[in-house]
Amino acid sequence: MTRWTVNCSILYTDLPLLERPAAAAADGFTAVEFWWPWPVAVPGDREVEGFVRAVEDAGVRLTGLNFFAGDMPAGDRGLVSWPGRSRELLDNIPVVAAIGERLGCRAFNALYGNRIDGADPKEQDDQAVELLTACARGVRGTVLLEPVSGAPRYPLLTAADAVAVLDRLGEVPNVGLLADFYHLAVNGDDVPAAIERYAGRIAHVQIADAPGRGAPGEGELPLRRWIDDVRAAGYDGYVGLEYRSEGPDAFAWLPRQDRAADPEGSST
Repeated sequence: MTRWTVNCSILYTDLPLLERPAAAAADGFTAVEFWWPWPVAVPGDREVEGFVRAVEDAGVRLTGLNFFAGDMPAGDRGLVSWPGRSRELLDNIPVVAAIGERLGCRAFNALYGNRIDGADPKEQDDQAVELLTACARGVRGTVLLEPVSGAPRYPLLTAADAVAVLDRLGEVPNVGLLADFYHLAVNGDDVPAAIERYAGRIAHVQIADAPGRGAPGEGELPLRRWIDDVRAAGYDGYVGLEYRSEGPDAFAWLPRQDRAADPEGSST
Protein backbone atom coordinates (compact mmCIF):
# COMPACT_ATOMS: atom_id res chain seq x y z
CA MET A 1 0.00 0.00 0.00
CA THR A 2 1.36 3.38 -1.00
CA ARG A 3 1.70 5.88 1.84
CA TRP A 4 0.76 9.35 0.62
CA THR A 5 1.80 12.70 2.06
CA VAL A 6 0.32 16.01 0.91
CA ASN A 7 2.59 18.94 0.12
CA CYS A 8 0.72 21.79 1.76
CA SER A 9 2.94 24.46 0.19
CA ILE A 10 1.66 23.77 -3.33
CA LEU A 11 -1.79 22.36 -2.46
CA TYR A 12 -4.54 24.08 -0.46
CA THR A 13 -3.12 27.45 -1.51
CA ASP A 14 -6.60 28.96 -1.32
CA LEU A 15 -6.28 28.64 2.47
CA PRO A 16 -3.96 30.37 4.94
CA LEU A 17 -0.91 28.22 5.50
CA LEU A 18 -1.78 27.31 9.08
CA GLU A 19 -5.21 26.01 8.03
CA ARG A 20 -3.82 23.60 5.48
CA PRO A 21 -2.86 20.68 7.76
CA ALA A 22 -6.44 20.54 9.06
CA ALA A 23 -7.76 20.67 5.49
CA ALA A 24 -5.56 17.72 4.56
CA ALA A 25 -6.85 15.82 7.59
CA ALA A 26 -10.43 16.63 6.61
CA ASP A 27 -9.71 15.11 3.20
CA GLY A 28 -8.60 11.88 4.82
CA PHE A 29 -4.82 12.29 4.83
CA THR A 30 -2.65 11.64 7.87
CA ALA A 31 0.68 12.97 6.58
CA VAL A 32 1.80 16.34 5.21
CA GLU A 33 4.98 17.98 4.00
CA PHE A 34 5.98 21.61 3.49
CA TRP A 35 8.54 23.75 1.76
CA TRP A 36 10.08 26.25 4.18
CA PRO A 37 6.97 28.07 5.48
CA TRP A 38 8.52 31.52 6.02
CA PRO A 39 10.30 34.17 3.89
CA VAL A 40 13.25 34.31 6.29
CA ALA A 41 15.72 31.71 7.52
CA VAL A 42 14.99 32.29 11.20
CA PRO A 43 11.36 33.13 11.94
CA GLY A 44 10.18 34.30 15.33
CA ASP A 45 9.40 31.84 18.10
CA ARG A 46 5.70 32.71 17.89
CA GLU A 47 5.61 31.87 14.19
CA VAL A 48 7.32 28.54 14.73
CA GLU A 49 5.00 27.73 17.62
CA GLY A 50 1.95 28.50 15.48
CA PHE A 51 3.16 26.20 12.73
CA VAL A 52 3.92 23.35 15.11
CA ARG A 53 0.57 23.74 16.81
CA ALA A 54 -1.29 23.74 13.46
CA VAL A 55 0.26 20.40 12.52
CA GLU A 56 -0.29 18.88 15.95
CA ASP A 57 -3.89 20.11 16.24
CA ALA A 58 -4.71 18.64 12.82
CA GLY A 59 -3.58 15.22 13.99
CA VAL A 60 -1.28 14.70 11.01
CA ARG A 61 2.41 13.87 10.85
CA LEU A 62 4.96 16.16 9.25
CA THR A 63 6.93 13.86 6.94
CA GLY A 64 9.04 16.40 5.06
CA LEU A 65 10.35 19.96 5.46
CA ASN A 66 12.62 22.08 3.28
CA PHE A 67 15.53 24.08 4.54
CA PHE A 68 15.25 27.82 3.81
CA ALA A 69 15.68 28.24 0.05
CA GLY A 70 15.62 32.01 -0.43
CA ASP A 71 12.84 33.82 -2.30
CA MET A 72 11.22 30.93 -4.17
CA PRO A 73 8.52 33.04 -5.93
CA ALA A 74 11.31 35.27 -7.28
CA GLY A 75 13.20 32.29 -8.65
CA ASP A 76 15.62 31.36 -5.85
CA ARG A 77 16.14 27.63 -5.47
CA GLY A 78 18.24 27.15 -2.38
CA LEU A 79 21.27 28.51 -0.56
CA VAL A 80 23.44 25.39 -0.41
CA SER A 81 25.74 26.57 -3.22
CA TRP A 82 25.09 30.34 -3.02
CA PRO A 83 28.25 32.27 -2.12
CA GLY A 84 27.65 34.96 0.46
CA ARG A 85 24.51 33.38 1.93
CA SER A 86 25.95 30.42 3.78
CA ARG A 87 25.38 32.12 7.15
CA GLU A 88 21.63 32.20 6.54
CA LEU A 89 21.55 28.49 5.89
CA LEU A 90 23.75 27.70 8.86
CA ASP A 91 21.43 29.76 11.07
CA ASN A 92 18.44 27.94 9.57
CA ILE A 93 19.69 24.42 10.35
CA PRO A 94 18.93 24.44 14.11
CA VAL A 95 15.45 25.84 13.45
CA VAL A 96 14.74 23.04 10.98
CA ALA A 97 16.16 20.50 13.40
CA ALA A 98 14.00 21.75 16.28
CA ILE A 99 10.82 21.58 14.21
CA GLY A 100 11.79 18.11 13.08
CA GLU A 101 12.27 16.96 16.66
CA ARG A 102 8.96 18.37 17.83
CA LEU A 103 6.92 16.94 14.97
CA GLY A 104 8.78 13.70 14.29
CA CYS A 105 9.90 14.80 10.82
CA ARG A 106 12.88 12.84 9.49
CA ALA A 107 13.22 14.09 5.88
CA PHE A 108 14.68 17.51 5.04
CA ASN A 109 15.06 18.86 1.52
CA ALA A 110 18.14 21.03 0.88
CA LEU A 111 17.68 22.74 -2.49
CA TYR A 112 21.06 23.08 -4.17
CA GLY A 113 20.80 26.64 -5.46
CA ASN A 114 21.14 28.36 -8.83
CA ARG A 115 24.34 29.23 -10.61
CA ILE A 116 25.20 32.82 -9.67
CA ASP A 117 26.57 35.42 -12.08
CA GLY A 118 30.24 36.03 -11.40
CA ALA A 119 30.64 33.00 -9.16
CA ASP A 120 32.98 30.14 -10.01
CA PRO A 121 30.87 26.97 -10.42
CA LYS A 122 33.63 24.89 -8.78
CA GLU A 123 33.62 27.16 -5.75
CA GLN A 124 29.83 26.89 -5.59
CA ASP A 125 30.07 23.10 -5.74
CA ASP A 126 32.76 23.02 -3.05
CA GLN A 127 30.59 25.17 -0.80
CA ALA A 128 27.67 22.84 -1.44
CA VAL A 129 29.65 19.87 -0.13
CA GLU A 130 30.47 21.77 3.06
CA LEU A 131 26.92 23.00 3.66
CA LEU A 132 25.20 19.72 2.80
CA THR A 133 27.51 18.08 5.32
CA ALA A 134 26.53 20.71 7.89
CA CYS A 135 22.86 20.09 7.16
CA ALA A 136 23.30 16.34 7.58
CA ARG A 137 25.15 16.77 10.86
CA GLY A 138 22.60 19.23 12.16
CA VAL A 139 19.38 17.24 11.84
CA ARG A 140 18.17 13.84 12.95
CA GLY A 141 16.96 12.26 9.77
CA THR A 142 17.79 12.28 6.06
CA VAL A 143 18.89 15.31 4.06
CA LEU A 144 17.43 15.17 0.55
CA LEU A 145 18.96 16.50 -2.67
CA GLU A 146 16.54 17.17 -5.51
CA PRO A 147 16.82 17.74 -9.26
CA VAL A 148 14.25 20.37 -10.27
CA SER A 149 12.79 21.75 -13.48
CA GLY A 150 11.71 25.23 -14.53
CA ALA A 151 14.80 26.92 -13.06
CA PRO A 152 17.28 27.59 -15.91
CA ARG A 153 20.24 28.26 -13.60
CA TYR A 154 19.69 25.25 -11.34
CA PRO A 155 22.45 22.76 -12.22
CA LEU A 156 20.89 19.50 -10.99
CA LEU A 157 18.50 18.31 -13.69
CA THR A 158 18.74 14.53 -13.58
CA ALA A 159 19.02 11.83 -10.96
CA ALA A 160 22.63 11.31 -12.05
CA ASP A 161 23.41 14.99 -11.42
CA ALA A 162 22.17 14.76 -7.83
CA VAL A 163 23.84 11.42 -7.14
CA ALA A 164 27.16 12.83 -8.35
CA VAL A 165 26.90 15.48 -5.63
CA LEU A 166 25.90 12.90 -3.04
CA ASP A 167 28.96 10.86 -4.00
CA ARG A 168 31.17 13.87 -3.22
CA LEU A 169 29.92 13.81 0.37
CA GLY A 170 31.89 10.67 1.04
CA GLU A 171 31.04 9.01 4.33
CA VAL A 172 28.18 11.33 5.31
CA PRO A 173 25.50 8.71 6.08
CA ASN A 174 22.15 10.45 6.22
CA VAL A 175 21.79 11.91 2.72
CA GLY A 176 19.73 10.71 -0.21
CA LEU A 177 18.07 11.47 -3.53
CA LEU A 178 14.68 13.12 -3.70
CA ALA A 179 13.19 11.64 -6.87
CA ASP A 180 10.40 13.91 -8.03
CA PHE A 181 9.11 12.04 -11.06
CA TYR A 182 7.59 15.21 -12.51
CA HIS A 183 10.84 17.18 -12.44
CA LEU A 184 12.86 14.26 -13.78
CA ALA A 185 10.45 13.62 -16.64
CA VAL A 186 10.14 17.29 -17.63
CA ASN A 187 13.94 17.55 -17.67
CA GLY A 188 14.13 14.59 -20.05
CA ASP A 189 15.56 12.07 -17.61
CA ASP A 190 14.81 8.38 -18.17
CA VAL A 191 12.73 7.78 -15.05
CA PRO A 192 12.56 3.96 -15.23
CA ALA A 193 16.32 3.80 -15.78
CA ALA A 194 16.91 6.21 -12.89
CA ILE A 195 14.75 4.05 -10.61
CA GLU A 196 16.63 0.92 -11.65
CA ARG A 197 20.08 2.47 -11.27
CA TYR A 198 19.57 4.57 -8.15
CA ALA A 199 16.89 2.71 -6.20
CA GLY A 200 19.21 2.36 -3.25
CA ARG A 201 19.83 6.12 -3.18
CA ILE A 202 16.20 7.24 -3.36
CA ALA A 203 15.14 8.55 0.04
CA HIS A 204 11.90 10.30 -0.93
CA VAL A 205 9.53 10.35 -3.91
CA GLN A 206 7.24 13.13 -5.11
CA ILE A 207 4.82 13.19 -8.03
CA ALA A 208 2.85 15.44 -10.35
CA ASP A 209 1.63 14.79 -13.86
CA ALA A 210 2.99 16.38 -17.03
CA PRO A 211 2.40 18.45 -18.93
CA GLY A 212 0.94 20.99 -16.55
CA ARG A 213 2.09 19.78 -13.10
CA GLY A 214 -1.46 18.70 -12.34
CA ALA A 215 -2.95 15.76 -10.49
CA PRO A 216 -2.21 12.20 -11.58
CA GLY A 217 -4.31 11.40 -14.64
CA GLU A 218 -4.39 14.97 -15.91
CA GLY A 219 -1.24 14.49 -17.99
CA GLU A 220 0.61 11.71 -19.74
CA LEU A 221 3.09 10.33 -17.21
CA PRO A 222 2.75 6.67 -16.11
CA LEU A 223 2.98 7.64 -12.44
CA ARG A 224 1.32 4.52 -11.07
CA ARG A 225 3.77 2.31 -12.94
CA TRP A 226 6.76 4.31 -11.72
CA ILE A 227 5.50 4.15 -8.13
CA ASP A 228 5.10 0.38 -8.48
CA ASP A 229 8.62 0.17 -9.94
CA VAL A 230 10.27 2.12 -7.13
CA ARG A 231 8.39 0.14 -4.50
CA ALA A 232 9.39 -3.13 -6.17
CA ALA A 233 12.99 -1.90 -6.02
CA GLY A 234 12.74 -1.58 -2.24
CA TYR A 235 11.47 1.94 -1.56
CA ASP A 236 8.94 1.90 1.29
CA GLY A 237 8.69 5.59 2.18
CA TYR A 238 6.02 8.16 1.55
CA VAL A 239 5.04 9.46 -1.89
CA GLY A 240 4.59 13.21 -1.79
CA LEU A 241 1.71 14.77 -3.70
CA GLU A 242 3.35 17.92 -5.05
CA TYR A 243 1.04 19.05 -7.83
CA ARG A 244 -1.09 22.09 -8.55
CA SER A 245 -4.83 21.65 -8.10
CA GLU A 246 -7.48 23.34 -6.02
CA GLY A 247 -11.10 22.74 -5.16
CA PRO A 248 -13.11 19.63 -4.38
CA ASP A 249 -11.63 17.59 -7.24
CA ALA A 250 -7.98 18.02 -6.25
CA PHE A 251 -7.89 14.46 -4.92
CA ALA A 252 -10.70 12.88 -6.92
CA TRP A 253 -8.22 10.45 -8.48
CA LEU A 254 -7.42 8.89 -5.08
CA PRO A 255 -10.22 7.06 -3.21
CA ARG A 256 -10.67 8.42 0.28
CA GLN A 257 -10.06 5.02 1.89
CA ASP A 258 -6.58 4.94 0.31
CA ARG A 259 -5.41 8.34 1.57
CA ALA A 260 -4.48 7.60 5.18
CA ALA A 261 -0.87 6.59 5.87
CA ASP A 262 0.60 5.01 8.96
CA PRO A 263 1.44 8.13 11.02
CA GLU A 264 4.00 6.18 13.01
CA GLY A 265 5.88 4.94 9.95
CA SER A 266 9.24 6.19 8.84
CA SER A 267 9.40 8.78 6.09
CA THR A 268 12.41 7.25 4.41
